Amino acid sequence: MKNLRLVLVALTALLMATAVQAQQTRVKANVPFGFVAGDHYYPAGEYSLKSVYGLDSFIQIANTQEDGAANVVSIACTAAQPSEQTKLVFWRMGDTYFLSQIWTAGRSYGREFPKSRAELRLAQNHEKPELVIVAANISQ
Repeated sequence: MKNLRLVLVALTALLMATAVQAQQTRVKANVPFGFVAGDHYYPAGEYSLKSVYGLDSFIQIANTQEDGAANVVSIACTAAQPSEQTKLVFWRMGDTYFLSQIWTAGRSYGREFPKSRAELRLAQNHEKPELVIVAANISQ
């Protein structure tokens, strides 16, 4: 009986770990312009974006050419249809780009970043946002 319980606990832990892994965000993208995510500015470059601690509530954004990374709060977002491609979605207001969403090909859910103070300020000044999409790759 103890062995059966041990096996059931192990299987449950394995299934939960698999489910968490399936929900993790892990993408790489070459972003040709500087951008803002949260209240951090990132220069143009190749970036790795991934879940922190196996949860999507925080996304770690790291330039693959430099040391250091920042964790940015994200929230879940959904679409009626699964995304056709892995991509980063930005809004451009004036000369500033703001990271808005991350989508992974084949999934109908993604991650969305709350608007930064700078983005809210520009929106109050009636800056018209322009949608910009950057292709990304799923990373391991």
